[in-house]
Amino acid sequence: MIFTVAIDGPAAAGKGTISRAVAAQFGFAHLDTGLLYRAVGAKGGDPVRAAQTLSDADLARDDLRTLAAGQAASRVATIPEVRAALVAFQRAFARREGGAVLDGRDIGTVICPEAEVKLYVTASAQVRAHRRWLEVGGDEAQVLAEVIERDKRDAERAVSPLKPAPDALVLDTSEMTVEEAVDAARAVIAARIEGRS
Repeated sequence: MIFTVAIDGPAAAGKGTISRAVAAQFGFAHLDTGLLYRAVGAKGGDPVRAAQTLSDADLARDDLRTLAAGQAASRVATIPEVRAALVAFQRAFARREGGAVLDGRDIGTVICPEAEVKLYVTASAQVRAHRRWLEVGGDEAQVLAEVIERDKRDAERAVSPLKPAPDALVLDTSEMTVEEAVDAARAVIAARIEGRS
């Protein structure tokens, strides 16, 4: 079965947690597309060359979840040639046999506009900053400022800005537990799979 689930949303909204959970539930492959950009940013040097030569080892680095890697990812993601180098990889992953879940910022709008399920997972900037602060520590006010700055950059970039696809289900996790958010996503996917059979 070829079945693509596209999950988009801003940083720390819960899309990664939801994506991993539903991929495991349905036996689908999972790709955190943000890791591609984080790995490109973390490699340093010419970002276009880094994107063209990305390897599994680059994606396995243990420093890709840091704030610095996140900021670097947001910067290199504005470069059209970097995005172009990574689009084909993501599209091939999405249409693999057995189903796939991809999470990122432009999966439903640009990478997989024909995805069978599109979710846009969001939460207030304050809730997302608090979640990120619990993960990385530091000054919570500074984390909030960085979340707001990144949201602005991601939403205003000329290429593939962060926004929900017109036909995406918006899932606001601000007041949800992890279990509630995963259950909501799971129900949407299950209904769509059932509708196809």
